[in-house]
Amino acid sequence: MVPKDGKWRKTLTPAQYRVLVEKGTEAPFSGKLLHNEARGDYACAACGTKLFASDAKFDSGTGWPSFEAPANRENVELKADSSHGMARTEVACKKCGGHLGHVFDDGPTGTGKRYCINSCALDFKASKPAAKSPQHAQKANRRNKRPFSGN
Repeated sequence: MVPKDGKWRKTLTPAQYRVLVEKGTEAPFSGKLLHNEARGDYACAACGTKLFASDAKFDSGTGWPSFEAPANRENVELKADSSHGMARTEVACKKCGGHLGHVFDDGPTGTGKRYCINSCALDFKASKPAAKSPQHAQKANRRNKRPFSGN
């Protein structure tokens, strides 16, 4: 569980604390990861647990990063949430209990789910580029050694 103590206030930004600990919501279309299209993994900003993969991300038009499914269902916890007079399902990090967002049954992909997650609750870790094969490197070296032909 994300503790409400001085450690988390020192570790997290005020926005992260408000979302992850106090179960707040960042303003729509304000999150730094909303338009992120890089390949990689999205982890909990409080504890670093891998939560979502970039290949599950889609643009829902709602103003928050949306995913069709978690990278590992065991890393997220779903809880009934009736706050604000609405019946919703909260998504939390299973390791630390940090509030991430909500999941809805209106996703456009095969899962039918839309995990609507606050950007500030996530850290993005980009994938490393695939290593080039030795044959590719040899071809590149041969290309680079061609004599200059001029313009």
